[in-house]
Formats: sequence, C-alpha cells, structure tokens
Amino acid sequence: MKILAIDSSGLVATVALLEDEDLIAEYTVHYKKTHSQTLLPMLDEIRTMAELDLKTIDAIAVASGPGSFTGLRIGSATAKGLAQGLEKPIIEVPTLEGLAWQMYGSSALVCPLMDARRNQVYAGIYAFAPMGQSEEMAKPEKGDTTPGNNMTEKRAEPDGNMSQEYEMTCLMEGVCCLLPEVVERLNGLGKPVVLLGDGVQAYRETLKETLKVPYTFAPAHRRLQSAAAVGALALRYAAQGRMVSCYEHKPEYFRLSQAERELAEKKAGSPDMSDFEKDGKMARTHGFEKTGEAGQTEEPEREA
Repeated sequence: MKILAIDSSGLVATVALLEDEDLIAEYTVHYKKTHSQTLLPMLDEIRTMAELDLKTIDAIAVASGPGSFTGLRIGSATAKGLAQGLEKPIIEVPTLEGLAWQMYGSSALVCPLMDARRNQVYAGIYAFAPMGQSEEMAKPEKGDTTPGNNMTEKRAEPDGNMSQEYEMTCLMEGVCCLLPEVVERLNGLGKPVVLLGDGVQAYRETLKETLKVPYTFAPAHRRLQSAAAVGALALRYAAQGRMVSCYEHKPEYFRLSQAERELAEKKAGSPDMSDFEKDGKMARTHGFEKTGEAGQTEEPEREA
C-alpha cells in the first residue's frame, strides 16, 4: 500500500511517502516559514525526487489534530484537495498518536506534550506492549519512584522467535488541560516515561521539578512531529478499515479558537441566554469539549 503522509499540526512541516513497510522519502522543515509557504513545495519535491505518479497513491494520511489551528487547516485542506482530485481515501491519524508512534517498542510509557498556550498542553499517555499483553501496561508500577533520568526498566525476552510485534495502548486519551494534571497522572501510574513534543521545550524545568517517576526526554530526531510516523501508523489504521472520504474528513481542534471563545463568553453574559446554553458554551471555552467544526479562526499566538 502506498501512502502519502502529511503533518502540519505544529511548528514542523513534514511530508513522507511510504510503500508498505518501506519509507521512500521524507521531507521535514522546522524553520521560520509558514506551512502555507512550505507544504506544497515539499510535496512537489518528494514527487519529483521519488519520480512519483500521484495516481499510484492508495491513500492520503494526515495528522488530524490537535495542534495549531492554522496548521491543521492547511494540512487538512491539502489532504482533502489531493484526495478529491485523485479519488483516494484519507486516513486520519491523531497528532498525539503519531508523535507517540515514534517511540515504537519503548518499554517506558510515552507521553507526547504539545504546547497549547494559555498555560495549557495537548497531551496523551501511551504504552507499547507485545501483542496480547497490553493489559499489563495499565497496571501501576510497585516499588521505587525516585525522580531522575534513569531509564533502566527491563523487559522480558520472548521465548523462541526473537522477532516481536507491539501494539500501542492508550492510557490517557488526548486532552487539552493544565500540565499539573498530566504530571499527576504520570506520577500515579508510577512507571518510567519518555516525554516528547514541543511542550517538552516549553515546560522542561517544570517537568524536572514535578515528576516523581524515572523520565527521559526524547532526542532531537524524535522529539517533534514526523510524517513518516504518521504514515507508518496510518498503515495499521488502513488494515483496520479506518479510512474516510475527503468529504467526511475534518480536523479535531480540542478547543474553540480565540474568536469563538470571546464570542461564547460574550453570549454567556447575555440575559437572553438560558443557563443550559451558558454552561455549554463556557465548558467549551475551558477546553473540556472537543470540536472539529470547520471555519475556526486561528489564535494569533499559535500561528504555524
């Protein structure tokens, strides 16, 4: 299966071409340019270098959110346009799951953190376990939870065939929340953890001070988004039939944009609004309800 993968959900713009288990090409840029300037030229460069006939692509994979409102819209519009023109399906890969997939096979928990600004993060907690053993990863670890970077947890070797395939289990679904909530959950699980994403750079010192379990920060080549990881995970999703049409796809923002929050807060104070409407609006402004509606307005501080 040939997949063209796109991720423009954060500061990084990244595009990749995969065929079955082979990575044919990947182009990643983390520089002071907007995704609207870089994404299409990157796609064209991969098409040229890999001598790609776009008609041979089987599906378009795209990081579906959360992330930068502008970045998500650019990636989504690009994927939808290609999918419609080529009459191909779209494979939606949640941004946090794509980030976590870069640590495939890790014996430690994996916690992607994206800086959501306004003192919030987009976060999830994931674990890798051999096929059929994922339930064990959800159990809290007993024993020492001394803070530090020591990652010495051992994993039992399989009997017989040394080749092993892993599955990723979600221990905390992707949310938009305050960092202390994520740290509390990690400390409660009591297991070593690998942290990655642009939230690591933003909150590195706070993480060092508050984590009570062994931890490490992912190295530079795995810290930020990778279209190759999005494409690799999309292959698994495709095998499960998790594909949508270009008309069905829409990004997940996890919270309202700044303009919508301000409008909701204004309406919440209006005397002609019912209490139910006020409660619903205010819940969304505080990040407790996901939204995938189109036409979002980007927050100036989270431009990609």
